[in-house]
Parts: sequence; structure tokens; C-alpha cells
Amino acid sequence: MNRLAALFKRYRNSLQEFVKFGLIGGSGVLVNMAVFAACNNVAIHFFNSHEYDALISLGTGGYAVRNYVAYNVVAFVVANLFNFVLNRYWTFKHGGRAPFLKEYVPFLAVGFAANLVGIVILQLLMNRNSQLYLGWDFFVDGAPFWRRRVYWAQLIQIILVMPVNFVVNKLWTFRAVRRRHAEKISA
Repeated sequence: MNRLAALFKRYRNSLQEFVKFGLIGGSGVLVNMAVFAACNNVAIHFFNSHEYDALISLGTGGYAVRNYVAYNVVAFVVANLFNFVLNRYWTFKHGGRAPFLKEYVPFLAVGFAANLVGIVILQLLMNRNSQLYLGWDFFVDGAPFWRRRVYWAQLIQIILVMPVNFVVNKLWTFRAVRRRHAEKISA
């Protein structure tokens, strides 16, 4: 039991940060999903354009960047800024802060890299030819939102990339960037 207590004591701060990051991430998921759904609904109701429609055609053969990728990018940008502000002022509030943009640019870069992985996952979940395609009978496109494949695919990809996002942001954005900024000030 002493080992467990020692481990908890050693990693208590990281565990608390992870919980805070998770709570903010959870609220960020809600923001992301709301923006994603808003984009989808605006496209459907105002432009008669659906998530599977091609936004940018990639030559012949039916390959294209689909509308849901654009919705993903817009939702990512909004949720990323939301998450950054809350993490900056609550989760990683300790220590001297670097200027806003010096911290936000790395946070955005980490999020962007994670989102690229998320887009690949989203594509695999949405592509009918993929082995990861969400083809279960539960998913009926055109049904109420909780049964729409596109929303579940978006949620799944967010959940899958979140742990990597936490680790890289903790170690790089909110530790290394702040440390470099503090060293520049003290020099």
C-alpha cells in the first residue's frame, strides 16, 4: 500500500491536471459537437447540401473531400480556442505564463496535428468501403440526430485523440513554452 500511496503523492498534481483537462475537454466536446451540428444543419437547410456531398473533388474515381471534413475543421477551431482559454486559466494556471499567442500557437499546432489524425479516423468511420465504417443498423442517416452516423463518427474520433492531446500539451505547451519564456525574462 505504501507504493500506491507514494505513486499517488508523486503524480497527484498530474492526475488533478488530467481531471481538469478532461472536464474542459468534455465541455469542449460539447462545443465541438454543437458547432459541427450547426454547420451540418446550416448546410442542409440553407444550401441543400449534405455531409456526404463532395466539397472538393479529387479527380475521377469518386474521391473527394466531403462536407463533414469542413464541418470538422470549423468545429475544431472553435473548440480548440475554447479549450485553450479554459486550460490556460484553470488547468495549467500555475507558473509564469507566456504571452497568449506564444502559448496558443503551440496549443493550436498540437490540436491541429491531433485533428489531422482525427480526420483520418472520421474518414474511416464514414467511408462505406472502410472496415471501420459505422454500418450498424442503429445508424440511419436522415434519422434523429442521436442516430446520425456523422455525429457518432465525430464523437468517436474526438475521444480517440484526446489522451495524446493532453500529454503533448502538458509537456510542451504549458511546460516547455512557459519555461522558455521564464528563462528569457530572467536572462
